[in-house]
Amino acid sequence: MSLLLILTVLMPQMGEAQSSLKLAKLKYGGGGDWYANKTSLPNLIKFCNTELRMNLNPNEDVVEAGSPDIFGYPFVHMTGHGNVVFTDAEAKNLRSYLLSGGFLHIDDNYGLDPFIRREMKKVFPELSFIELPYDHEVYKVKYQFADGLPKVHEHDGKSPQGFGLIWEGRLICYYSYETDLGNGWEDQSVYNNPEETRRKALQMGANLVSYAFMIL
Repeated sequence: MSLLLILTVLMPQMGEAQSSLKLAKLKYGGGGDWYANKTSLPNLIKFCNTELRMNLNPNEDVVEAGSPDIFGYPFVHMTGHGNVVFTDAEAKNLRSYLLSGGFLHIDDNYGLDPFIRREMKKVFPELSFIELPYDHEVYKVKYQFADGLPKVHEHDGKSPQGFGLIWEGRLICYYSYETDLGNGWEDQSVYNNPEETRRKALQMGANLVSYAFMIL
């Protein structure tokens, strides 16, 4: 199955109609709160449209891991705090999506780590998450992050880490750990994060979206 995408990000000069190109949040089984951070993805979309002159549809979609609809989204965001379970069919579908040009961003919202590592092994038994070097394109495609991921929330006080699954030289899945990027994308009133912290989180998110389009 091929990825059903518009292969370029529509620019304002190409027309005033609302773009049909959407980003999506991943719905998964297992009981984890896949629906967390309700304002995060819409705010990231708004940031990309305003700051990078993209023309993304302002509304996020929700897509299930096993749905054929996932092939219509160039960028899928996944978050949560707890358990994740992919069925064999969902793992197979997610693998096909990623191998056909899709991009998955997994954001640990504190507590996701052991579950997502286990379940992504169902998707790619032959791959393991590797920590990306700070000179990777994802840290500089639009905004410069010379020291890697920005820190949004402390949790255990660990340094933030960015991990990736690499297939034939292509980053197909980016996993942000010990930072809570999605919390940084939320409305300011949700966590009262400093504006500079929010902006850095949004800039890093914009890098991820830009990278996803760049590798199509």
